[in-house]
Amino acid sequence: MDPTTTLTYANINRLSMISFKFTGNTWRNPISHDPEHNFDVFWETFHQRYPFFEIRNTDWDEQYRLFRPKVTKDTSDDELFDILCQMIDPLNDGHVELKSKAKKGKKKRSFTPEPTPRFLKEFSDDQVEQLFQTSEKTLMANGFGPVKETQAWMLHYCRSQSIGYLRILELEDIKRRKLIAALDKISEDFQDLDGFIIDIRDNPGGDDDTVLDILNRFCDRKRVAFHRKTKIGPDDDEFSNLKTWNMKPKGKTQFTRPIVLLTGDSVFSGGEIFALAAKQLPYVTSIGDHTNGIFSYQLEKKLPNGWRYCLSYQMYFSADMVCYEGKGVPVDIELHNKVADIDKGVDPLIIRALEVLKSA
Repeated sequence: MDPTTTLTYANINRLSMISFKFTGNTWRNPISHDPEHNFDVFWETFHQRYPFFEIRNTDWDEQYRLFRPKVTKDTSDDELFDILCQMIDPLNDGHVELKSKAKKGKKKRSFTPEPTPRFLKEFSDDQVEQLFQTSEKTLMANGFGPVKETQAWMLHYCRSQSIGYLRILELEDIKRRKLIAALDKISEDFQDLDGFIIDIRDNPGGDDDTVLDILNRFCDRKRVAFHRKTKIGPDDDEFSNLKTWNMKPKGKTQFTRPIVLLTGDSVFSGGEIFALAAKQLPYVTSIGDHTNGIFSYQLEKKLPNGWRYCLSYQMYFSADMVCYEGKGVPVDIELHNKVADIDKGVDPLIIRALEVLKSA
């Protein structure tokens, strides 16, 4: 293709549709290692289903104009993989992924255009663990018992005489009956407590239903948690109908006194939905850093050559219809953890949370 050719949505679609047909969520084509065909399928899927080009400051038509001429029938797998990575790199979206298959003499490759969060630039994996050990030491120095795993592996809980602390490691891979049993046990303390800390720092995400199962125990009345719509076509207005999810009180008792939510920019996806919904509760104060800004579930796809790829395809909105994609849910009090916190043996976010709750 002549790289100087002027392309529009119409003739891009015409050119790409020469090699495949798109029906609903299914590509109707045989297994093919034709690099041009695979490029077109990849580009067209994003064109049809990805809703954040404007938010991510990426002109997808321009990406076609730049990268389609680089692909020919003789383009190697490695070259094609590199070209596709370059094309999606400006999206800066951690829910966009590309994975190639391993071949004889070659390892599988993977790429995601996700900028490293500030929190993970500050802390190595080992230091993240040390930070949360520091958090526990800070809690115990202020009258809390040891942080212990509950019946639900991802909920770690402790309390002092008047304040509860719940760390949520993830929001998936748990049987609902175990989650409910853990929440029932934790809620037995609600009547004795005057304040609560919920810690979702470094939470990779999970399921919306798990988010609501937890927040329903901290909800005073039925409230809008969030709205969501799904991209279903290439035009700006081609979305499913907007759907609304609500929080509402569940269990024998709910905690509706002052709550502090600890969060940060290594909180992703379902963790961000948690922060988004918790923001609707008037007695919640958030401390830390904004969340990462990737809310959608991942749409998983497979190229004709067998490579797998994922993309964001849903838009989430707060109760008042604010979309925080690309910027994350903001906090009320900005305060960052530093590696020096480990050396000092004190977690300043825990200290600030206790100050907020004691003054409430």
